[in-house]
Amino acid sequence: MSPKRRYAKALRPALFSLCLLPLAWLAWRAGSGGLGANPIEAVNRYLGDWALRFLLVALAVTPVTRLTGWTWLMARRRMLGLFAFAYATLHLLSYVGLDQFFDFADIGADILKRNYITVGMACYVILLALAVTSPKAMVKRLGARSWKALHRLVYAASVGAVFHFAMMIKADLREPLIYAGILAVLLGFRAVTGLRRKFRPEGRRTRTDLVSG
Repeated sequence: MSPKRRYAKALRPALFSLCLLPLAWLAWRAGSGGLGANPIEAVNRYLGDWALRFLLVALAVTPVTRLTGWTWLMARRRMLGLFAFAYATLHLLSYVGLDQFFDFADIGADILKRNYITVGMACYVILLALAVTSPKAMVKRLGARSWKALHRLVYAASVGAVFHFAMMIKADLREPLIYAGILAVLLGFRAVTGLRRKFRPEGRRTRTDLVSG
């Protein structure tokens, strides 16, 4: 096995472990009484923050790959996206279980009444659809064109997630604005490279063009 392949193989468990560190830190804070006066809210917001961060990191993989030529990053994009979904699921479960105690009548009323919860649930439904269709076998089942069209909804989910965060914060919008700025850069990069690819001769498409779609 070449050194490059050994490095790529070792990277996967290292990255997987790194993605679990936020959960380890949350467990340590919970065990040491470091969640503050409202631990349920602290847990919910912490998990939501990391769901959004992983979503933005997953979106950043393609731009970073194009700028650096690190094509091995593309193989890790799916893992990062699934971690975004995992943290979003834990965020949702903390709301359903810890905050609402599985009172689905109140949960339904909240979804209809509170705009930030409505937006958050819509984003989660999109992430759920993307997670379910993430295996390579689904590309064949759906067809490459339909699969790509579906997975472009990640951009809508990202925009919605930033709005969900901003509407939930209400007062100090500095952090949501930082995330919004990062997302704007990523979307701008996507728009520019999409236009370049559209007018580029087919024979000059790069490997990252073919992978990212």
